[in-house]
Amino acid sequence: MTSSPTSVEPDRDTLRRASLKVALRISAACAVLVLGLLAAATAYLMNKLAHPDLPDAAGAGRAYTYLDSQDLIEGMILAGVGGILLAGIVGWLSARSAIRPLGEALALQRRFVQDASHELRTPLTILDARIQLAQRKVAPGSETGQALARIREDTATLTGIITELLMAATGHASGPAEPVDVTSVAGSVTEGLQELAEHQDIRLSFSASGQPIARIAPGSLRRAVLALADNALAHTRPGGSIAISVGIEDRQAVIRVEDTGSGITGVDPDRIFDRFVRTARRDETGGRRSFGIGLALVREIASAAGGTMEVARTGPEGTTMRLALPLTRR
Repeated sequence: MTSSPTSVEPDRDTLRRASLKVALRISAACAVLVLGLLAAATAYLMNKLAHPDLPDAAGAGRAYTYLDSQDLIEGMILAGVGGILLAGIVGWLSARSAIRPLGEALALQRRFVQDASHELRTPLTILDARIQLAQRKVAPGSETGQALARIREDTATLTGIITELLMAATGHASGPAEPVDVTSVAGSVTEGLQELAEHQDIRLSFSASGQPIARIAPGSLRRAVLALADNALAHTRPGGSIAISVGIEDRQAVIRVEDTGSGITGVDPDRIFDRFVRTARRDETGGRRSFGIGLALVREIASAAGGTMEVARTGPEGTTMRLALPLTRR
């Protein structure tokens, strides 16, 4: 599969701007150096003109050459400008040569994301069709029917994630996000994790005050809340509890995820949102292995929506994560 022109062109523009920036920096450095040399040469020349060394009688018969100071300064200026232009050309060519491997790596990355996203869409579509066929054979209100409905909802969420990855890889902008009901999304995530929490012997609860509205993609908000809840489940021992709450604080829609785990240990809480930063290992906490990406994605989602993500509290009694998004109107 080859990259489409719409995906290649942004990469070319980015690399071209990077090459131009490097060339301009090299030219600016050369300009400063040349101007310094010109200033020093001009000062030396003016000093010589102020104290001329004229030939005396003993030097009669020798050949002397006299240069006009103005012509000499103009010559130095022209030579300096030529040197700056030459440095800019050399810098441009050098930058393009150095950045070319980066461009190839970026194109390879885009092709991988495009291929992976495209290939995953087909089995997800087939899975959704099979779930619909299974739903026709059971009563909608039965336990099996409700389970199938939740599975189909999770499949739709995964399909949305794959679609967002494909759009990002092809360079298509998704446009401004529409206002979304934060309470509805967070409540849906909590409901979908109830069975997993029960299986781990953890009590999962949800509460909301008000109906905050934020301008963020529903899929992105769902992934953020799901990552926070999944992180809490991974670090809470059996018999513990997790509380997800939604409210309005200081004109912000705030989502809190509180757990009764052992708290953040082995790493600075300020670094917990860095990529690939992990706390204790699985055999030390009893939770699932973490690769240190989920919380980093949550902060990126919050920042993209103009919000913040922070550790509100951590200690032996548990940890509280706070996700805040700007309030908006429908």
